[in-house]
Order: sequence, then structure tokens, then C-alpha cells
Amino acid sequence: MKHRTKHIMKNLLLLFSVGFLLSSCGGGGDNNSLEAVLSSGDVATLQAKKDELVTQQQDIQQQVKQLDAKLKELNPERNVPLITTFVATDTLFKHYVELQGSVETKQNLVITPEMGGILERVYVKEGDKVAKGQLLAKIDDGGLSQQLAQLQVQADLAKTTFERQERLWNQKIGSEIQYLQAKSNYEGQQEAVAQLKRQLAKANVRAPFSGTIDNVITEQGSVVSPGQTALMRLVNLSDMYIETDVPETYLTDVTVGKEVEVMFPVLGKKVTTEIRQTGDFINPDNRTYMAEIAVPNEDKTIKPNLTARLKINDYTKENAILIPQSIISENADGEQYVYVLTEKDGDKAVAQRVIIETGKTQGDIIEVVSGLSPGVEIIDEGARSVKEGQTVMIINQ
Repeated sequence: MKHRTKHIMKNLLLLFSVGFLLSSCGGGGDNNSLEAVLSSGDVATLQAKKDELVTQQQDIQQQVKQLDAKLKELNPERNVPLITTFVATDTLFKHYVELQGSVETKQNLVITPEMGGILERVYVKEGDKVAKGQLLAKIDDGGLSQQLAQLQVQADLAKTTFERQERLWNQKIGSEIQYLQAKSNYEGQQEAVAQLKRQLAKANVRAPFSGTIDNVITEQGSVVSPGQTALMRLVNLSDMYIETDVPETYLTDVTVGKEVEVMFPVLGKKVTTEIRQTGDFINPDNRTYMAEIAVPNEDKTIKPNLTARLKINDYTKENAILIPQSIISENADGEQYVYVLTEKDGDKAVAQRVIIETGKTQGDIIEVVSGLSPGVEIIDEGARSVKEGQTVMIINQ
């Protein structure tokens, strides 16, 4: 049947071509050729030639319509839309909120002295690993050591006096006032020694936490001021985190424990971690709240202030049906729909319109929450060119 149809179509086209050539070339002679009419310059001749060509054009259009009708009769499949399909399957769907942030650490400190004076010694250099409490630098104490030595002598004497007076008092010898005076003097001397030791301890600059000396800012021999002169920067890269502002619309979805994919573009590195803390305050200026994401940094390649891209998993569904957004159309009532196949027979089927409801999107993919079930065959390419109840031809690879 197909061979016969092709043969008939070929004959019709051949007849049409011969007829067109005859109508174009016959009857006019050389005196009626287009070149001769144009060179004549006669208005009446030009108009007559134009009318003749218009009539021929109308005849040709009518013949084309007749040929189309015959072709449609002999080959009804020529107007059947060609489409591709895919089968709806349920799959794991993870939706992500994409944000940005920068790396921070709670242990990134510029150390300043507690005592003013000359920076007598610096015991570390840049890159040194130090432990908590380790001596980093020493400031000239301005004679406090000598004062402490003298005060200690007085304190030792006060202690000896008090101990003797206490023994006498226990033996009921001497007056109570003598005992109390000796005790008060001893305690006063002890407190003075302790106070001077605390003051003298400020001359020693120690590491408040374990970490790495990132930068030695002030060299030894310089005059430093308490709380003002920056001596060195100490950084610990073990406890790193990222702070980001999350829009308040995600307040119930972006919570502690949610999975986060962190990408560091500069390093070309990706890590998977989770949210360890969220803020309890909504910023009224931008309607966001704070989320803190832990950053594992075992190889110490991640540095403070490094820019990071975050993908926070705010929604997960085990058995979701996902389709491309490009195949969805909308009717006059604002309802979304797609076309599925019914009455399938070989590579032919009938297109059926199905109203759907959609959920979250991720890139070009959208979740269908109702209207489709696993196993249904959905029209993909050609979805916007078919109509309800129309026969379609499947050309899946």
C-alpha cells in the first residue's frame, strides 16, 4: 500500500510539473515573452501580461490545493505529529536552596599585650604551631620582678611572725589583739604578693588557644601599649564554619541537621556537611535569619574569608515524579497540563490531556504532586504541537 501511494504521488507531481511548464511556455511566442513585454514600454501590454500571470498563479494555487487534498486522501499519515515520549518513574527528589557565604573561624585572633612597655622577646615566628598556654612573647616588666622579690621577703617575715604568734595564742600566751594583728599583716602581705604576681604575669604573652602563628606584626624591641598594639595573629583552622543569611520563607525547612553541599570555587573543592546552628532572630532589614554550617578542614586547605557556594537540602521526597518544565502548558483557567499516550498501537497512539499539580522545581525539572502515576507514558518533544485526542507517531530512539 505504501509503495502504491508513493507511486501515485510521484505521478501527480510529474503531471503538475508538466502542466506548469506548458502554461508558462505555451501560447505566447517570442512576441509575448516577459522580456519583449518589458522592453515594449506599452502600459496596456504590460497590464495585459500581468493579468495573464495572475490568472496563471491562481490556477496553480488551485491545482496545489487539489494535490494536497488527494495526497491527504492517499496518505493520511502525512499530517500526524511526530513525538518522543518518556515513562514516568518515581525517584528520590532532593530540593536545594542555593546561597552564598564566607568561611569564618571563632579562633582567629590578633593578640595584643595586657601590659605596656618594651617588647623584650618574641619566641615564635610565622608558621609556628603553638599549644594553648605556650609563651609567645615577653614584655619588659619595668622593675616589677625586683618589687616582687622585696615584697616576698616581707611576706615571709609576716608569715614567720604570724606562725609564732599563733603558737603562743594556742598556748594562751599573749593577747588576742597581737594574734589578730599578726594574722592580718600576714594575709595582707600574701594578697599583695599575689596581686603583684598577677600583674607580673601580664608581661608574658601566652597563646589563648592552640593554633598557628599566621603573622608576627610587631618586632621585639618595639614599645607596645596594652590592648592597642597588635603583636601577632593566631589562627586555628580546625573549627571552621560558614555563616549565611537564609530568607525567612525557609524558616521551617532550613533547620539544624539539614544536609549542605559546600562548594569552594577557588579550590575546586566540594564538601558535604550540615547546619549546626540557626539564629532565633529575623533581621527586619532583609527578612533573613542566620544559619551556621560546620566546615570539616582536615587538610587545612580552607582558609578564613574564603568564598563558598551553599546548596542546602530543604526538601526531600522518596517517591517523586519529575518532568521537564518545558512540556507543561496552561489552559485558560490557569490549570497546568501535559499530554500522555492512550490507545497505543505500535508506533501510533492518541494524545490525552491530563491536568496536573506541581511542586518544587530544581533547575529545569519540576515535581508533579498529583495527576500522574508511575508507568504512564508522557509526550516529551512535540508536546506543545499536539491536541487533545489527536493521533501521534512515536519516534523514540
